Amino acid sequence: MSAAVAFAVIFSLCGCEGKTSENVNANTVGVVSAVRVKTAVDVKGEGISDSAGAAIIYCADSGEVLYGHNINDKRAIASITKIMTALLALEYCASNDKNVKITADMYAEGSSMYLKAGEILRLSEIVKGMMAVSGNDAANAAAIAVGGNSEKFADMMNEKALQLGMKNTHFVTPSGLDSEEHYSTAYDMAVLCSYAMENEAFREIVSQKTIDVEYVYPEGKKQTLGNHNRLLSLYEGCIGIKTGYTMKAGRTLTSCAERDGVRLVVVTLGDRNDWNDHCALYDYGFSLVQRVKLTDENKEIKLPIVGSENNDDEVCLIPDRELETTLKNEEVGKVEEKIYAPRFVYAPVNHGEAVGRIEYRADKKVIAKARLIVK
Repeated sequence: MSAAVAFAVIFSLCGCEGKTSENVNANTVGVVSAVRVKTAVDVKGEGISDSAGAAIIYCADSGEVLYGHNINDKRAIASITKIMTALLALEYCASNDKNVKITADMYAEGSSMYLKAGEILRLSEIVKGMMAVSGNDAANAAAIAVGGNSEKFADMMNEKALQLGMKNTHFVTPSGLDSEEHYSTAYDMAVLCSYAMENEAFREIVSQKTIDVEYVYPEGKKQTLGNHNRLLSLYEGCIGIKTGYTMKAGRTLTSCAERDGVRLVVVTLGDRNDWNDHCALYDYGFSLVQRVKLTDENKEIKLPIVGSENNDDEVCLIPDRELETTLKNEEVGKVEEKIYAPRFVYAPVNHGEAVGRIEYRADKKVIAKARLIVK
């Protein structure tokens, strides 16, 4: 649900040469003190335990950390590793959802979807088993199918991590089985989760409480798998994503939830009370932010037209799209709208022609922008 928002309006007019005027007028608005990221100590009174070795509430819409506890500590992450494995496999599937024949070298210890040598499945079906029941065999099968072997696939995982800005992450295995050189952080995993949940195929798989896996061979074979992620039932609005456990990592959990247009990601590492902690962290996180509509269908900027038949002709400029964003409650009253447009336009003027731009800022950061086009 969008919230009303008060703006300081800054209207910058440019000359014919495209230079911005130095004289900018702005309406003053009330100044609200900046919000800070709360520490574990700050939120004990909010019903949030500090049982996690590391924890984060991450706003997927804005990339802001709403709560953090040891968010950059490098730790074992167990099966939430499979988020990266599944993402890479599904990106591969987008152009080649090939049949994969199961071989004995794909078997693995630990959790399994019980694949058998000689069986054949499409790669996307293997991903379903990997994410629903955390199949280590499925993770190995996907890695070999996409990368040729697990070592080359690990290189692909690390390359993707660098692309996403996961600076404190290093992958060794596709499944997340313990290794000294296999680690990540709460922050890096939140970034990965946010990115992965933008992938429609990925989101469709991890949001289902049960999922059917169909085999090419044996023909007609089908498995119905239950998702290990209990938050899909425990917390209203939860839409994914992945559980994990090893002796070294302890319980690891990543999840994503939506409420009133806001999408949050929560990650806990080494947390024996993770189900309850995630519910409490979401309640707290959603209380801090709101979805704000910045532009509406009535937004128009009028400029005179030079060279038209009627000297009093005007042109109406409108944003080329509606703009919304997620803001901390403290930021809502501090949004600035800044318009960059010429003082006038020359005839003829064409519908849809880009003439300027509109920006919205909070705490001196650009939070949304759009082109201004002729209505």
